[in-house]
Amino acid sequence: MQCDLCPVRCGVDREIRAGACGVKGISVAKAYLHPFEEPFLSPRQKSGTVFFAGCSLRCVFCQNFEVSRAEKGKPMTPAELGALFRSLEEAGAENIDLVTADHVIPYVAAALKLCRPKVPVVFNSGGYVTEEALGEIDPYIDVYLPDFKFADPFLAKKYTGREDYPAVARKAVSFMAKKEPVFADGQLIRGMAVRHLVLPSHTEDSKRVLDTIKELAGTDVPLSLMRQYTPMGDIEGFPELHRRVTDREYAKVLDYALALGFTNLFAQGAESADPAYIPDWDT
Repeated sequence: MQCDLCPVRCGVDREIRAGACGVKGISVAKAYLHPFEEPFLSPRQKSGTVFFAGCSLRCVFCQNFEVSRAEKGKPMTPAELGALFRSLEEAGAENIDLVTADHVIPYVAAALKLCRPKVPVVFNSGGYVTEEALGEIDPYIDVYLPDFKFADPFLAKKYTGREDYPAVARKAVSFMAKKEPVFADGQLIRGMAVRHLVLPSHTEDSKRVLDTIKELAGTDVPLSLMRQYTPMGDIEGFPELHRRVTDREYAKVLDYALALGFTNLFAQGAESADPAYIPDWDT
């Protein structure tokens, strides 16, 4: 089967060898009760998080670099993945949080057919995913959690290798925004929330991203404005990324979000930019 799951459409038979995402089939790097998701997703800090190895984006600053480059991960069958979902739910997970599953959608859909969790299933996406692939997974997803990383194609190409990222993300977010939001006891159990990571030196692009989110999803959509950028990954050739976001930079983007009228806004403090919040991939 030639793989066309992601916008790269590399055409590789991923039963035989790795595609542009870096993995054959499906590979899981870590699964546990993650305490650091946004409060509207995980009020009790028990998100049943599954980190999938590989990624079709090549973000030079990736905070999960070992996972996105498929340096970590254990191959799984859909049956094994379904059993993993069940074990997380039995351990007290308040959701099943699928992190970077964009490139493994058919395998995840097969697992969810075998084991349909009773808690919300969250599709935690980089935003680089086709509408066709989303249509395949949509019947099994309760909450969409896409990133919207860049509005400028030049920046997208510079930092992710994918010039078409903004155009693809627009279509993906438009698709995901069709789920009507539902909250229960402070937890988003259906709908969409959007994340944006503020990068050093690029507040103007962040403002353009916020303009786009407002255009596509309105200002009632839950918005996570992340300040957790920590210099890591493959950033040697990008000196502007060798520092954290300043108070002034973050305040500029936060103030703009408030001025646009976002009403359900999650902000982060400077302490969030700490490697201590990044999972230990060896446990």
